[in-house]
Amino acid sequence: MISQHLTFVVHGEEYAVEVLRVREVIASLPLTRVPTTPPSIRGVVNLRGAVVPVVDLGLRFGQAELPVTKLTCIVLVDVVEDGVATGMGLLVDQVNQVIDLEASAIEAVPPFGVHVRLDFLRGMGAVGEKFVMLLDVDRVLEAADLRAAAEAVDVTTLAESEAPGVASAHADAGGA
Repeated sequence: MISQHLTFVVHGEEYAVEVLRVREVIASLPLTRVPTTPPSIRGVVNLRGAVVPVVDLGLRFGQAELPVTKLTCIVLVDVVEDGVATGMGLLVDQVNQVIDLEASAIEAVPPFGVHVRLDFLRGMGAVGEKFVMLLDVDRVLEAADLRAAAEAVDVTTLAESEAPGVASAHADAGGA
């Protein structure tokens, strides 16, 4: 059986998530930081009127904050907790391509040589002469992150409702 994966780079390492979990890929938008959220939640973006929390995968992996460049993207994924899908953004250095992986091309993760927690990975996909690390999105974005992100969305939505016209002014000015 063949599965498709979207590949992207975080601090020089190539990762992939199943295409079926990806809603869309967007160029990096201005992030609004939200107080009291975990450091890995870089902030929220306004995506067509919806508040979407964005997780910096560099920070989530215990590395440095990702710098925002012209190649930086947000990969919007569905995270499932208790049967409910929630949209979250993953801040990545750049998106590469969609690859097809045969089940036989997926290997177990070795207990050495990777820069992320082993439980964040579903396996290693063999692509030609190299390997791509296959992320387990539900483990990367744990329940605590989802709760903090939901609180960030609630705080941002509350702030916008208390300041009428802020969200619409942002959208009128070319915001997403």
